[in-house]
Amino acid sequence: MQTRAASIKQLVLRIVPVVVTLGAVAAAVPSARKTWDVYMATPWTRDGAVRAYVVTLAPEVAGRIVELPIVDNQLVRKDQLLMVIEPTDYAIAVKLAEATVEQVRANADNLNVEAQRRQRLSQIATSVEEQQTYASKAVSAQAVYRQALANLEQAHVNLKRTRIHSPVNGYVTNLLARTGDYASVGRNLLSIVDIDSFWVDAYFEETNLRTIEEGAPARVKLMGYNEEIQGHVGSVARGINVANARPDQAGLASVNPIFTWVRLAQRVPVRVEIDHVPAGIRLVQGMTATVEVLPRSATFAASKP
Repeated sequence: MQTRAASIKQLVLRIVPVVVTLGAVAAAVPSARKTWDVYMATPWTRDGAVRAYVVTLAPEVAGRIVELPIVDNQLVRKDQLLMVIEPTDYAIAVKLAEATVEQVRANADNLNVEAQRRQRLSQIATSVEEQQTYASKAVSAQAVYRQALANLEQAHVNLKRTRIHSPVNGYVTNLLARTGDYASVGRNLLSIVDIDSFWVDAYFEETNLRTIEEGAPARVKLMGYNEEIQGHVGSVARGINVANARPDQAGLASVNPIFTWVRLAQRVPVRVEIDHVPAGIRLVQGMTATVEVLPRSATFAASKP
């Protein structure tokens, strides 16, 4: 009798864990299903980055830097003076061009008067050939005068280019130029991060794209902050790099002959426009972001915190 009771007890001890496990699995299935539905309805990714347009400035005239009234990471406003290149040579060029214009204009006026005088003379006092010659000289002198005016305008433009102003509102970044450095034409000297152009690039797997709509609200959370940034889906990229499409020397596609049995979903950039940034968050180009796209009908007030 005791042996039978012991056997029943052992059987119960074996069955109870199995029953508990099955019960836990049965209870977890609806929850897992609901979680999966929520995930598919509100796709999210940790693969996001803060982006901004960066304006690179390079001098259009060469010369020594004589003024640099900015420092690295300084906030500058549009049209604020950033740099002054030695203007002496360009100011002299303006004066020389002005003198040339006066000289050429006087010569053109004189030739024009001579041409008009000969046009009024009779055929006895002058020949047709001489009239045509002086008329041609007057036209040529006017062309030289217009060229001198163009050179003067170019000299004024070059003088104006010695003063470089900010084209946008933004932060000076990675400033390496110093007063006294020689600025060459076309060589980048400083960059400005446009603070009015921030957005977020979120890289979603291609399996999530069907639930992402333009205009849908999106939540952005930066790695270093607890507050969430509000935004909306601006657009979805229409192309990414395809390694197998690269041509070889003959112009044929280079196709990788090896294909693993694991098929990884491609990630497609989704541009998220920023609508509201909570106070205290400092946006920096390149920061890591987690992005969640809500259904288009959802609102931030009704979304989970």
